[in-house]
Amino acid sequence: MATSSKAKKRTVRLASGRKRARQDVNLNAANSSLRSKFRTSIKNVLKAVAAGDKTQATELFKTAQSVIDSIADKGIFHKNKAARHKSRLSAKVKALAA
Repeated sequence: MATSSKAKKRTVRLASGRKRARQDVNLNAANSSLRSKFRTSIKNVLKAVAAGDKTQATELFKTAQSVIDSIADKGIFHKNKAARHKSRLSAKVKALAA
């Protein structure tokens, strides 16, 4: 949040705070990577649906489901948000069959 160039960096005095700051860098990188993976998997399914490729859309949807579930389990996104995304993607893939 305070990553802008104008933000003043504060040095933490306590050792536990310095350790927490070090850990936060790694956690932020891991969470950012997972969020990116989440968005990419959803975009891939939507592209396949837009192209009208039913077989590829169903395969990509299966992989997207596991990505979405793993992110919800880790607490990066709320479980209801994950369920909403899966439901909407599923409806689009099913509409392709009709």
